[in-house]
Amino acid sequence: MTGRSCGASPHWPGVISRARGRRDALLGGGRHWWITATSDPHVHWTRGGSDFWPGEYSKTYVLVQQDYADIMDALRNGRIFVTTGDLITSLDVTAHSQGKGAGVGETVTVNRKNHTDVEIEIRFRPLEGPNHNGDRPQVRRVDLIVGQITGPTASLDTDTDTNPTTKVVARFDPNDWHKQGTDYVIKHTLRNVETDMYARVRGTSTDEAEPLTDGQESPWEDLWFYPNPAFVHVP
Repeated sequence: MTGRSCGASPHWPGVISRARGRRDALLGGGRHWWITATSDPHVHWTRGGSDFWPGEYSKTYVLVQQDYADIMDALRNGRIFVTTGDLITSLDVTAHSQGKGAGVGETVTVNRKNHTDVEIEIRFRPLEGPNHNGDRPQVRRVDLIVGQITGPTASLDTDTDTNPTTKVVARFDPNDWHKQGTDYVIKHTLRNVETDMYARVRGTSTDEAEPLTDGQESPWEDLWFYPNPAFVHVP
């Protein structure tokens, strides 16, 4: 996924980053709850504050044609990924099964006959050249996170902030992806998919198993990317 990017402030709530958290509760309840990075700078770090200019640190990428209506359609339908520190500049996550496929924000419907397998393909492109801090960030790990879609009850219950079916099914490091042109590609097969589910991805420049609360470290040393999920419907 490549497209136009928008500037954003650096910090996202844990609801986005944590596996099995509030975001997964909403997705598991059947809500297509999309993420974006927001732009709300107040005092720039060069003026004694802690904020960045829009686009300096975090960005929202939207897969669009050069058309206002298509921009709104892409935002409504979740064709979006977000990243910090320009860790990547392009990302596609697709779910393939039985000759059909779905990308970020989309749903592939498959027949449960013959023990349905779903192949997840992750394709990302790192930054060419330095970011705004003068660094050349490297992706150190990519996680594939899968959860079941169990129905609307969980998403409507305001006390529900977890989805117990969600798990990190695979972690990938540079030894697990291969280069195709300017992109890096990862493939992973989910075996015997029998229920509605979603697959989402996160990637990082760190060794953190789960994203940690921001501390005193430099934000440029704690970079992540997150796309919206691809969905699988098994009627």
